[in-house]
Amino acid sequence: MCGIVGYVGRQDAVPVLLEGLARLEYRGYDSAGIAVVRNGTLRVHKRAGKVRDLAASMPKRLSGQVGIAHTRWATHGQPSDANAHPHVDMANRIAVVHNGMIEDSALLRERLRAEGVQFSSETDTELLAHLIAREDADDLEEAVRRALRRVHGAYGIAVLDATAPDRIVLARNGSPVLIGIGDHQMLCASDMAALVRHAQQVVHLEDGELATVTAESFSTATLDARPTVKTATTLESAASDYERGGFEHFMLKEISEQPQAIDATLRGRLDARLATARLGGLNLTARELRAFRRVHVIACGSALYAGMVGAGMLESLARIPAAAESAAEFRYRNAVIEPETLYVAVSQSGETADTLAAVEEIARKGGRVLGVVNVPGSSIARAVDGGIYLHAGPELSVASTKAFTSMTVAFALLALHLGRLRDLGPADGQRLLSALAKLPDKAAEALAAHDELKQLAAWIASAQSSFFIGRVRGYPVALEGAQKLKEVSYVHAEAYPAAELKHGPLALISPELPTVAIVPDDELLEKNLASLEQIHSRGGEVLAVAHRQLGTLADRLILVPKSEPELDPILLGLPLQLLAYYAAAALGRDIDQPRNLAKSVTVE
Repeated sequence: MCGIVGYVGRQDAVPVLLEGLARLEYRGYDSAGIAVVRNGTLRVHKRAGKVRDLAASMPKRLSGQVGIAHTRWATHGQPSDANAHPHVDMANRIAVVHNGMIEDSALLRERLRAEGVQFSSETDTELLAHLIAREDADDLEEAVRRALRRVHGAYGIAVLDATAPDRIVLARNGSPVLIGIGDHQMLCASDMAALVRHAQQVVHLEDGELATVTAESFSTATLDARPTVKTATTLESAASDYERGGFEHFMLKEISEQPQAIDATLRGRLDARLATARLGGLNLTARELRAFRRVHVIACGSALYAGMVGAGMLESLARIPAAAESAAEFRYRNAVIEPETLYVAVSQSGETADTLAAVEEIARKGGRVLGVVNVPGSSIARAVDGGIYLHAGPELSVASTKAFTSMTVAFALLALHLGRLRDLGPADGQRLLSALAKLPDKAAEALAAHDELKQLAAWIASAQSSFFIGRVRGYPVALEGAQKLKEVSYVHAEAYPAAELKHGPLALISPELPTVAIVPDDELLEKNLASLEQIHSRGGEVLAVAHRQLGTLADRLILVPKSEPELDPILLGLPLQLLAYYAAAALGRDIDQPRNLAKSVTVE
């Protein structure tokens, strides 16, 4: 959601800011804008719509060596030119871009109106510009500090002052802000993607920190003006990681990258000598791991479904009770935090607001939390006690594909590691190690049937709705398959445990409502085939995702290579990603940026 970019240096800021905004488009947005300072004058240009609309309408002489820019995802006020960021004060001296939400904005707006302030937008962000401008402070940083003490809510902000044209002031509380360190230039952003072309190192602000950034240096301090010390880390990603590389969409590129992503998640973590997984980042001894009596996974969206796959692996391999729960529900239900429970937080971005809040609640109550995240240095990565980095590489399409798959692979490693510490014998350990080593090649095989999947996708896209069903290992695969279809094609889809058909959903079965069935070749095969019989007997049509031919029980079939039963869900979900992608393409959808959705959900 929402993207921030800032630049101060020797170059013209405008091209750098526009490039940064383009690299943040994947996060989801409805408007964009830019502000620069030149010759002591603040100039702002903003538009509802895409970054390309902003660039096309840009005044030719708009330039400056310091500037901030933003892509907005509407919270307060509809998408419009007026509501787009940056927002300025009445004197056109202060400009602010803001991610997050000011919770007491309505009350503060009324107070400012009573003091004679005239607002030009419906946003909560504009009041920050007015508050900062009205502070009688010695410098911009102190004015920002005083203004922020008057508000409640989440924010990541960047602030310009026309009378201080050599600097940008940043602040963070609940929404990520990064500083990019370059050669005689500094950048700021809400996401690493905006920094990769112009910075070599990066610094992450913590909640409650402010920073003042100039072309040559930066300084950081707390809201009560205590200086803080930051350590810069080297940027691991390259600019090419954020480009489509000949693919029509990032989603298709990232689906195709999954064999390499699986290999990257596994690399260096398979221990053949001890028939286990090597996970040094857990920061837990074997004795500490053995002391846990259960595992509780917390996540949202696709990460939650990966957690459900993972919980099944943990129970199967480590023989430890495990469950997955929505972090959005967990954080509000006053959960009992048990010292003998290992909590695992899962997030591609490492910034998911509900998951981060759940991590903080668990930590507050003394629980032990591991993270499964894809972005080093992210908020969740810094908040947990240890964990597993996915190393899947940047994921830019809003719909998660390679990160979801790498999450399930990470859970397989965790389950193997815990299993070998408990009751899983070396023969089973070697069996799983061998299967994990073969996963990249099997993933490539599972993703090979593009022409066939295009035809199946056209059939699915022609339906008004569809069911996805599966049992035990297949159920989270069905959930994720239905979600992918919904979010990128806008075709309604619902997932059910296959055994639940007779408890209500069978009433909807008809020739017009297809069913996608996950049918692994395992101990539940006969049960799954019985479910297909029930659908056929009521006139329904079935697309089966299976390891073998199913005869007349499957009207259409996607064959997937077989792995070990515990790992089968990883491969069974892959063709469903392509099914959703090609259905969306057939319907002409905006695949990488589906309507109403954002990549990184950093507000509730």
